[in-house]
Amino acid sequence: MTNDSARQTGWEFTDDRGSTASGPDAPPRVVAYVRAGAALWEYGVRPVAVYGSGHDSGAQADPAKLGGLDPREVAYLGGGADVTPEALRELRPDVVVDVTYDGKAPYALAESVAEAAGVPVVALGVGGTEPLRTLLGRFAELAAAFGAPADAAGGELSAAEEEVRALAAGEGTARVIALSPAGPEQVHLARPDTWPELRHLADLGVRMADPGPGPGVNWRSTDWDEALAAVGGAGVVLADARANAVPLAALDGVPAWQRLALTAQVLPWNPELPPAPGAYAAFLRAVADALRAQADVSG
Repeated sequence: MTNDSARQTGWEFTDDRGSTASGPDAPPRVVAYVRAGAALWEYGVRPVAVYGSGHDSGAQADPAKLGGLDPREVAYLGGGADVTPEALRELRPDVVVDVTYDGKAPYALAESVAEAAGVPVVALGVGGTEPLRTLLGRFAELAAAFGAPADAAGGELSAAEEEVRALAAGEGTARVIALSPAGPEQVHLARPDTWPELRHLADLGVRMADPGPGPGVNWRSTDWDEALAAVGGAGVVLADARANAVPLAALDGVPAWQRLALTAQVLPWNPELPPAPGAYAAFLRAVADALRAQADVSG
């Protein structure tokens, strides 16, 4: 929820948990989870600092999660667990922006840390039940509440969607599988219905490979031989490119992976894309290029 009259002199926003935060100055000073910060950056809102998730540590942000955000201009605070109330107070933020997967709690930073620093938290839903356009719309509303223009690359996203839809409608279009390598012994296969961008691909007509039954809500974890049996014939592979995923170069000695990679188009995939139109348009264009390349090979 935005307030147009308040936007001229301040800001107010009700997040996806029903919590309302406000401040006297727009744009506010923002500290954000890197995924949210990268989305705001696309809209022209410049966070003063970002932090990572529980997967992130060290002195630098995971490059896969940065989107267009310039790490030379934004301080990195480490993983969310490393952020202290003292560190927040030193930055003098007006608001912390995070994401939420359950609609109840911020994902990457404990709300108690922000409360101890006297800073309100805004958390927007990015869980598997969120339609992609709804997810993006909420970040657009937040950016607008902070004083940014309401639109960013919307036409670009629509064009990318149409490109994917047209390719997916072609006869014999390749199936797509999304996965996260866990090492030579194990791989996590994404369940498309639980990832907004993968479900969006399916809505555009892309044939998404189902990894089959088994434990795990977002992933099916299995060995590479079983994975190949489950998704054999996938012509495009979206491979997790985040720093916490095992790099593909470490899989050179895994025969099942080599067989899959030999016949498929392998595309780096960031499961934590910045929730902004430009980032998702770039993702869709990359998928379209991979589908087109696979069709050329198969043809």
